[in-house]
Amino acid sequence: MPLVSSLRRTCCAALCGLIFAATLPGAAPAIERASFGRTPAGAEVEQFTLVNGQGASAKIITYGAIVADLRIPDRTGRTVGVVREITASPAGFERGFAQSAAVFGRVANRIALARFELDGETYQVTPNMGRHHIHGGRLNFSRVVWTPSPVVTPDGPALELRYRSPHGEEGFPGNLDVTVTYTLTLSNTLRVEYTATTDRPTPVNLTNHAFFNLAGTGDVLDHEVTVNAELYTGAGESLIPNGEIRTVRNTALDFTSPRALGARVAQLPANQRYDHNFVLKRPGGAPSLAFAARVLEPKSGRTMEVWTTLPGVQFYTSPLGAAAAAGRFGFYCLETQHFPDSVNHAHFPSTIVRPGSPYRSITEFRFGQR
Repeated sequence: MPLVSSLRRTCCAALCGLIFAATLPGAAPAIERASFGRTPAGAEVEQFTLVNGQGASAKIITYGAIVADLRIPDRTGRTVGVVREITASPAGFERGFAQSAAVFGRVANRIALARFELDGETYQVTPNMGRHHIHGGRLNFSRVVWTPSPVVTPDGPALELRYRSPHGEEGFPGNLDVTVTYTLTLSNTLRVEYTATTDRPTPVNLTNHAFFNLAGTGDVLDHEVTVNAELYTGAGESLIPNGEIRTVRNTALDFTSPRALGARVAQLPANQRYDHNFVLKRPGGAPSLAFAARVLEPKSGRTMEVWTTLPGVQFYTSPLGAAAAAGRFGFYCLETQHFPDSVNHAHFPSTIVRPGSPYRSITEFRFGQR
């Protein structure tokens, strides 16, 4: 028994040393695989830690394709978690780990009255926000277990996650095969690539609902935000789009130049928060990767730029975390997306995917220091 115990201690020490070394700048990129637990139905959930050898790491779980933790260095090399961290718990699985960096679909954001017409046929999808549909319904992509394939690429460690959404799931037509690939690049960028194919026409709008705080703790009111948008989509009851495209000029939504979030929040009506879709400016209107937003956390100097091929970004502020007790916002989301309720507004960019024409999008969260 003493020999076995000694061997166990030696092996554990060696493994811990390997993992620690991989997180140090200059170490080789690596992927660590571990169990995260089981769902109430008994499905195994795995956790993959992507380590890029440049001081950054990302923990991704197969449940909901959630980024459970993302650690980024500041200008001094100090590393903190910049997304709301998720840990295994039965309650978390029951709630679907709400307020996490999960992938939402088949259609993220809102569908008015949970209904749309496509090719002359009316589809009724699950109403899970009063009379309306949001984020793909009750059994959305954040509440399923994805199939993983880890790989170390020339750009950095990556994790491919696959899920088949069957015909009729939450009321949507067609079997939809979805792939989400996370890559933690050697330049401290978290790249998220989405692809989807279908066997019949169906709407698709995929996003990651990451809750960010570049300081790692406290409120985010001193974070300086820039959004590359002069327009936003107007909305009415339950934030359902009314079809209008409005200017941000002379409003609390004007982030065309850097603004401290606290200064802008003070201009909002009492007890309101940001939950708005911005219409991104795109050079020539092309769907290439383009700048969407930038955030600076002034104390650490940590920065994040968001680049995407998508036409919109939902800017959302949340009172979650320790800051909530003081009535302040502890996190914000920058959800790259198609516009909410696009299926019911012909002048919005189309979300319809057809057989033979796959859905593809890329979003990059580029981290740095000032």
